[in-house]
Amino acid sequence: MAEGDGVANRVVRVRLDETATEKDVGALRRWLEREQRLDEMVRAGELRIHERRRTDGSGAPMGVGMEIIVAMIGGSASVALNHLVVQVTKAVEAWRVNRREVEDGDPPEGSVDPVDLDG
Repeated sequence: MAEGDGVANRVVRVRLDETATEKDVGALRRWLEREQRLDEMVRAGELRIHERRRTDGSGAPMGVGMEIIVAMIGGSASVALNHLVVQVTKAVEAWRVNRREVEDGDPPEGSVDPVDLDG
């Protein structure tokens, strides 16, 4: 395997606010996995979607919160990462609309941020 093959070096981090439950995080992850373009990228081995414990800037765990990581595999260009951020942002908003329709109360707010693990 060549250097960088199969390595996630650019990620999009999705965080829900403090009103979110673990059920919300799991539901949003499953929603993202079913989004057509994201699903196609996962099946092609270009993307991974998983949950992990939230951390602060030093890597220390932050409470019991979870975040969702959408990781591009291999050396993907900045343009592709920016496009992925847009796709994930739209998917999170669509999930919030759906959540509002099927459950009581307002859905948690979400943030979508690119994180470059190379630097």
